[in-house]
This record gives sequence, C-alpha cells and structure tokens, in this order.
Amino acid sequence: MNFPEQTDVLVLGGGLAGLSAAWEAARRGCSVTLVVRAAGPSESNTYHAQGGIIYRAPGEDRELLVDDILTAGAGLSSRAAASELSYEGPDLVRKVLIEEMQVPFDLAPDGSGDPHLTREAGHSLARIIHCKDQTGKAIELACFERVRSHPKITLLTGATAVDLLTAAHHSLEPTDVYRPLACEGAYVLDQKSGKIAPILARETILATGGVGGVFLHTTNPDGARGDGIAMAWRAGARIINMQYVQFHPTALYAPGGRFLISETVRGEGGRLVDRHGNEFMQRFHADGVLAPRDVAARAIYQVMLESGDPCAYLDITHRKPEELRERFPGIYAACMEQGIDMAREPIPVVPVAHYSCGGVVVDGDGRTTIDRLRAAGEVACTGLHGANRLASTSLLECLVWGTRAGAGAAERVRSGAGVEFPRIAPWQYETEPADPALIAQDWLTIKQTMWNYVGLIRSEKRMNRAWRVLSELDLEIDRFYHKCEISDAMIGLRNGIVTARLILEQARQCMESRGCHYRAD
Repeated sequence: MNFPEQTDVLVLGGGLAGLSAAWEAARRGCSVTLVVRAAGPSESNTYHAQGGIIYRAPGEDRELLVDDILTAGAGLSSRAAASELSYEGPDLVRKVLIEEMQVPFDLAPDGSGDPHLTREAGHSLARIIHCKDQTGKAIELACFERVRSHPKITLLTGATAVDLLTAAHHSLEPTDVYRPLACEGAYVLDQKSGKIAPILARETILATGGVGGVFLHTTNPDGARGDGIAMAWRAGARIINMQYVQFHPTALYAPGGRFLISETVRGEGGRLVDRHGNEFMQRFHADGVLAPRDVAARAIYQVMLESGDPCAYLDITHRKPEELRERFPGIYAACMEQGIDMAREPIPVVPVAHYSCGGVVVDGDGRTTIDRLRAAGEVACTGLHGANRLASTSLLECLVWGTRAGAGAAERVRSGAGVEFPRIAPWQYETEPADPALIAQDWLTIKQTMWNYVGLIRSEKRMNRAWRVLSELDLEIDRFYHKCEISDAMIGLRNGIVTARLILEQARQCMESRGCHYRAD
C-alpha cells in the first residue's frame, strides 16, 4: 500500500464521525486521507448501533431535547453542547443522511413519507428514526460508499495509526522541542506489509471510537480498544470523564457471545423480569422499565446478585411474532441462532460495557488542546453526555461534531495559514516476533481486572487492587512493545493498557457516585 507523504486533512477512523469529517472536508475542497483499521466498514461502533438516531417530533420544542440530555447526564452535561446538538442535529440528519446519503429509514405507516418515530428510555416523546433494528449498519454502509467514491478522498483500509506526530517527540531537529505543541500527522502501519510511515497533515482528526474492548464483556467490536485516546494522551492532549463508562443493561446472555439487545425493545413494551416472571424495575426508578441506562444496568446486576442467577430476562412476548420479526429482524435472528424465540419466551440478558462518555476534550468545532488536532465521536468529550449518555444521542453527536470538525479543518487549511512541517524521524523497526500467547494473556488480565474491579460497581479496595495489577502489567507491556516487531495486535495492547489505566485513575479520583460511575463506598 502506498501512503501519501502529505495531505490537507488526515482522518483516523471510519465510523460515522470519521466519515462525516472526511466528507465535509473533501466537499470544501481539501485533499483528505482516511485511515481505517479494518478491511471495510463493519468494524465500527456505528455499524453495530441498533436503535436509531434522534430526529424531531412534529412541533417539538428543541429545548425539550436539551432538557432530556441534561437530565440523563446527571448534572454534568454541557448545556451549550446539548443545545448545539438539538438545534443543528435534526437538520443535518435530513440534509446529509436522508437527502445526500439516502439512508433507507423506516417510514411512518400513515403514508406521509415521513420517517417513523419511536421512543427510547429517557426521552420525553417519540423522536428517534431507525432502519429496523440495524440503523447504524444502514448509515455506515451508505456513508462509506459515498465517501469511498469521492475524488478528493484517499481511503486506506487495513491501516493502523501507531502514534500522532509532534515536533517535540518525532522531529530530527532537537531544538524543535521548543515549538508550540501541534499535531503534524501520524505514523501509520500497513498491516499487510508491516511498513510504517509518517503521513504529514495540515489538520488531523481523531475518530477512532470507544473503549469497550478493555472490559471482559462488551457490545463493542474488537477495534474499540481506546487507540485514539491513548495516542492523544501520549501526545499531550487533555483527557477527561473517563470514569463514566456506560454499561448497556441488556445484552443477550448466550454461549455464542454478548449480542446487543437494543433499548428500543424496552421502549416498545419489553419488560425486565426475573426468572419467575416478576417485574422489578419499579423498585429502582419511578420510570420503571424506561429508567436511564445506568439505573437499569445496576438494577439488573443487583437482581442477579440477590437471586444468584447468571442473568435477568427481557420479556416482549405480548407482541405478535410478525411484529417482532418486522421491527427487530437482527435481534430476532440473533436470538433464534441461540435457540431463543423472543416471540414465545423472554430473552436472557446481562449488562455489558457499551459506551464511553469521556475522552479527548474538544470544543464546539472539535478542536483539542493540541493545535491542528481535532476529535469527533466516541473518542472525544464534547460535554454532551455528562455522566450518562441519553439513548440515541451518540450517532447524532458523530454526525454533528464530525461535520463540524471536517468543516473547521477545511476552513483552517483554506485560510492559507502556513505550516512548516518538521523533518520526521523514520520508523525504527524491531524484528523479534511478538508471542501471540503473551498478547492474549495480557489482554485477558486487562479485561478481567477492569470487569471485576472497575466495572458496574466500584470501591476503593477494588480499584486499589486494579491499580496494583495494571501498574505492573503496564511496565511489562511497555518493555514488550519496544522489543517486538510492530503489528496491529501489539499496537492495540499498548493502547489498551493506557486506556484502562486512564479509566481507573479518573475513577479513583472521583469520590462521588454520579451517572455511570457508581461507588459502593
């Protein structure tokens, strides 16, 4: 694979945030290089998002969505960010996703041609549009194809960003350490050839996704291991709110893995029950089954502890089978593959790590605390989610801040502001093969430690134990990384331990229970 030596805008990540940023920058005339770790679009959190994306109910007051976001965020959400999302987001959905990308959203049954609106937990009314229960997949495929065909965008798949470039860290000129902190691009690995080369960029946009992979049980794909957060931290960016990791309350409990059971199943009448069929959510929240995610996740966890059962159950058997097959084809099929007919029996469910509310601090245009570095999507912290994300805000945040980051980067490039790139040191290769058994064992230690000690319910004793385990492991992985041949797996392990420690450290410093962060002590 031939990497460009320079580009106007370098985008790292191929989910909706990265695709939106690349599309907007290219639309404004910039040359864009889009680096995607996977071979195609299927390994992003966007692709796996089921429920939907916020639109707008007829006649809805835009401040109502702002209030819902602030309520879900447990007093920590930014009102400015919530207002930007509420006032800009629905128009972008219409313009970009419906009109430009022609995403095939389900239509209302009244023949009006308008998208069908549904409601999810934490929302005051039905304002969410969807494509059955595979909304993210439909959005990802439509956007990916449009971006791939744009003449100003160079798409690099099977490529992994290794580190962000800064003059202080990577210049061949020692006195460049005195330059103001700025991102010059990134080292990128061609996974097939093993070649690592710098790609210099006038603007770089991080859109690398989430952190669920550092936990034992997660709905996230393999690539959600905190790559962008770890790279930004090493470069010197400010990282906040990492303690607020949202656990999705309902993932299919089955030998075949943890498959996400969308919030819309609860939103459309699903009941959370124990193995005896008794509903229990009214014990924990006035909204019952429509309680915020963090409350529902802890409630299920508590019921499991009380009963000794390995799971709880989500019961929607009161709906007709044909309705369920039509509305939830992906979930229905996944359950049937495990021998569970959701039309006739409750779905066994458990909470799993799902979404990171924190990340790299950004402003309204996606700018980080490092000059010429922006971030969008789950890797970024806009302040929108506060301590707990409102359902179906994540895709809309990707669209809004991805578009804003792409537009801001393009305007900076087109302004003619001069960029004098430093002479970047060539990559120094190591030849010792990395033992896959060591990588697998190190990952297992990270995942189990985070799940058991830094999961749904935390305490000082648990987190102190995690600190001792992860501190020692961090040293081992650092030595391992610097001696071995670099691969995507090795890069992921290095980033995973950094991300896990950032979550742990910020959780230890947060002494109050708020939103996703719950301390038993």
